[in-house]
Amino acid sequence: MKEQSYSNHARLVPGYHYVLSPVLLLTCIGSLVNLWKSLGDHQRLYSASLIVVLSFCAVFIAGYARIFALKAQDRAIRAEENLRHYILAGRLLDPRLGVKQIVALRFASDAEFVDLARRAAEESLLPDAIKRAVRNWRPDYYRV
Repeated sequence: MKEQSYSNHARLVPGYHYVLSPVLLLTCIGSLVNLWKSLGDHQRLYSASLIVVLSFCAVFIAGYARIFALKAQDRAIRAEENLRHYILAGRLLDPRLGVKQIVALRFASDAEFVDLARRAAEESLLPDAIKRAVRNWRPDYYRV
């Protein structure tokens, strides 16, 4: 597996991002075209309307499935990084840190983690700024 860094840490899932998303988009567009063409034909209008509703439901299901998985993973990362901070510093993470900041801190090596966490809380660093501040990248290959 390729070594992870700031420039290549984002994960794209080809089946989700390059296949499912465009197919769902095209399905929604096609269903709207079908509905538009069915407006004068009362026999087709009901089924065309159902296809539009189901197409948009599929988009919402795909979106929520991704969001729910990421939220669950963010909770796990928050707990892991809080434990790591406790082990390294003898205290829990600063409560001023938000979940997105903590998720960004997971890439910091143990040597720089405590100082970077303190700095992130004091300076209200954005997650991207936290990732850019990491000198020794600690890869996360298990992110959803």
